[in-house]
Amino acid sequence: MDIQPNNKIRLVNRNDLDALKKVIDSNELFPSELLDEMIQPYFREGNDTEFWITYEENNTPIAVAYYAPERMTVGTYNLYLIAVHPHFQGKSIGQKMLEYIENHLKNRGERILLIETSGLPEFENTVAFYKKNHYEQEAIIREFYAKGEDKIIFWKALDK
Repeated sequence: MDIQPNNKIRLVNRNDLDALKKVIDSNELFPSELLDEMIQPYFREGNDTEFWITYEENNTPIAVAYYAPERMTVGTYNLYLIAVHPHFQGKSIGQKMLEYIENHLKNRGERILLIETSGLPEFENTVAFYKKNHYEQEAIIREFYAKGEDKIIFWKALDK
């Protein structure tokens, strides 16, 4: 894979799964046992388009992100998951990971990064985070996730 680790951010390996499940559980994103199935395609030989990265503190993963190409597009990626363990939030880790992802995709020649999130009030900080990082709100799909829960789609051009 063409990703270059820095001093804190690197590709996920199989040994990280237990720590990443703790990050997912601490953020109540989805049942963490789903991670085992979700991440299997990433570990397959020859996968060079899907990326799972982690941010380490004291050699322990404390954050996770997953991004992959949007099907039937040219140069469009979707950030499907980004989460920082609550004990480490507010320390710019999410922002550093987002910048890392953007730079990685720019270096690959990709054009666009999409991010989707919920429109529920408990996601206000998430929405504010994406706006603070210069993502434009591109669309709202009403009642996408469930009755009363919209999906908000953010967009950013990577070639700027």
